[in-house]
Amino acid sequence: MRRATSCGSALALCTITILLSLSYSSSETVHRSQFPSSFLFGTATSYYQVEGAYLAGHKSLSNWDIFTHIPGKIEDGTNADVTDDQYHLFMEDVALMSDLGVNAYRFSISWARVLPSIKPFVTLNHYDIPQELEDRYGSWLSSEIQQDFGYFADVCFEAFGDRVQYWTTFNEPNVFVYDGYLSGTYPPARCSQPFGNCSAGDSALEPYIATHNVVLSHATAAEIYRNKYQEKQRGMIGIVISAHWYEPYSETPVDRLARERAMAFQFAWFVDPLVYGDYPPEMRQVLGSRLPIFSAEARRKLETKLDFIGINHYTTQYVKDCMFSPCPNSLSYGEACVYLTGEKDGVYIGNQTALDDFFVVPRGMEAMVTYVKERYNNTPMFITENGYAQATGPESVVLHDTSRIAYLESYLAALSKVMRTGADVRGYFTWSLLDNFEWLHGYLVRFGLYYVDFTTLQRTPKMSVKWYKNFLSGEETQKPSM
Repeated sequence: MRRATSCGSALALCTITILLSLSYSSSETVHRSQFPSSFLFGTATSYYQVEGAYLAGHKSLSNWDIFTHIPGKIEDGTNADVTDDQYHLFMEDVALMSDLGVNAYRFSISWARVLPSIKPFVTLNHYDIPQELEDRYGSWLSSEIQQDFGYFADVCFEAFGDRVQYWTTFNEPNVFVYDGYLSGTYPPARCSQPFGNCSAGDSALEPYIATHNVVLSHATAAEIYRNKYQEKQRGMIGIVISAHWYEPYSETPVDRLARERAMAFQFAWFVDPLVYGDYPPEMRQVLGSRLPIFSAEARRKLETKLDFIGINHYTTQYVKDCMFSPCPNSLSYGEACVYLTGEKDGVYIGNQTALDDFFVVPRGMEAMVTYVKERYNNTPMFITENGYAQATGPESVVLHDTSRIAYLESYLAALSKVMRTGADVRGYFTWSLLDNFEWLHGYLVRFGLYYVDFTTLQRTPKMSVKWYKNFLSGEETQKPSM
């Protein structure tokens, strides 16, 4: 899901994503004063989803440029060749953020393209990679990519590091690995039965190979930053993980264990190696020898390679055991042997949104942050994405986004509460600044604070813009009429 600068030819910062057990009701208010004065409040985007201009500036093709042009891959048959055209309209979007009052903007740099009072919070890889690397050696299935990613990171650190205080290597690698190599719904669309129906792939092996190379690519980039740039540039480097929270379907021991497995296979899979030097024990118990082993040299590279953890949190679901109990579908989350659902006894876990598996459950924010705090010794955290999925529709209806306002207020209230318990959270980014290309959903789902007419590219503030602006200025936030 997912920074202000000029965009041009080689080495331009071309995807502007700036840095910028418990219940809550939408009537609960939250105030800017409940957060530290140094806290980062921003919005987020990613290069592929907003930039457009896909052949401008001598850019090469990315894997998503190729994938979205294959008929049937995107729900509404669209692509991101133009999308918000932020490549050409970035100054307009910077002005929007300035008016909004954010102090940070989270964005990603296009590897295929490389290669400011708002702090840039820069992601090096947000799903997309040069198609050339896929064609040459199979991208994340080859250890060769570790060196190439390190070189790309080095170029970015040198070119932009004097202006960037916060770097993240990857956005949601748990998503692009799972969907790219297990279910096969994302490029490179590799999978095998019973997880998916692809022309090539091995769902029982390739996701773990790809993850190994992603983790070691992070370590390679972080080591370069530590050794060559960090002392002078005084920045931080971390990783961003997709972070759904799971509640046990029942208070039975097997469902509680299912929750631990689900969290390990989703979140700890990528973070445990960067903190503890190995994959989660919950995964090793299930996968055995199929889970790669880190060499002594690899373990050395993994040491102290994480300054902060980025949490992309949107929703909460129930989790039911499928290892010791029968359940509808034991393949709902890879090989964790769990079933995920948003419904129990005919009642949804929270209000529904435009995405089938995204529900409004503010208590999940507190629970997710607490999990990260306790499992990783309160390593500094940023909420790098949080937002409301809104169905597309008539502009007048989409602009009246009172449900988004209620969502943001309740999730921020939950975040404030968990911070008061000592959780070291240092920033919050709402997804997204603009309506944009939402991956497999195309333009059918809108997360933006600003409505975008994808014919004229005009940006129009939704009601949530006024709410967020008032919140950031410290003014009383009044709820609009429903």
